[in-house]
Amino acid sequence: MEGVLLLNKPAGMTSHDCVAKMRRLAKTKKVGHTGTLDPDVTGVLPICLGRATKIVEYLTASSKTYEAEVTIGFSTTTEDASGEVIERKSVNPQITQEEVEQVLLSMTGPIEQIPPMYSAVKVKGKKLYEYARAGIEVERPSRMITISELVLLSSVNNEDGLAKFRFRVTCSKGTYVRTLAVMIGERLGYPAHMSHLIRTKSGEFDIANCLTFEEIEAAIERGELQDSLLTIGEALKDLPKLIIHDTLTEKVRNGAVLELPSEFLEFEVGSPIAVYGEDGSCIAIYAKHPTKQHLMKPTKVLMNES
Repeated sequence: MEGVLLLNKPAGMTSHDCVAKMRRLAKTKKVGHTGTLDPDVTGVLPICLGRATKIVEYLTASSKTYEAEVTIGFSTTTEDASGEVIERKSVNPQITQEEVEQVLLSMTGPIEQIPPMYSAVKVKGKKLYEYARAGIEVERPSRMITISELVLLSSVNNEDGLAKFRFRVTCSKGTYVRTLAVMIGERLGYPAHMSHLIRTKSGEFDIANCLTFEEIEAAIERGELQDSLLTIGEALKDLPKLIIHDTLTEKVRNGAVLELPSEFLEFEVGSPIAVYGEDGSCIAIYAKHPTKQHLMKPTKVLMNES
């Protein structure tokens, strides 16, 4: 059993819970996920099985798309619906669709964001959520993120002193959507939190191609789970590709340094290149050599042991 499984993660499970469940279902210890989702969040979670665990770092997509709901009128400790209420302010007058659209437009492009206290960002060697659980507030370093799309998906529902609406965001790696919801509220003049979130896309992996655990279990019953997995080569299709002759595969198996083809000479040092055999299987990840400009060295050998 090897390849990349596109899981439609259910609510109520951590990413680690999903990995543990897949270990049991697939009967293998070699399982890893490619990007943490909070327990309440659903959606695209690529999971690597078998030798595919070697490519996890290449599947942590630089761009992700989410659909979220923001509730305006009160904020929480965790910036989402699971936290304790820390501030309330009744929405009055009602927020209009035009106001929301103007705010969303103003937040498109490069913006500065401070990660939430309940996050895994490290400060002085400790994760922020460890400080938060101990009741310690620490200064958090801001970071630049990029919002490439931020659009309103619903009408604005004003009711009982609250305003709710849904939006879609495509953003760079490291963006906290719950913090984005808080920032939207701040620009509208109110405390806010993220009340729902689903990840619909991670890089090129789309939720339309993801399986639920129920579908995975049914595929296992039929003996067809392997057919549902992306091959390593399919999962890495967005990396620059080099096909080598079979005469070189043994050298690749042994981790040999190879001549860098001319089309890759302008690459930055360390940029990954997916190396394929003549049979179409991805057999290694190489990168431009740090000191020898006309050579490339292996960073991951993906072939089976001889």
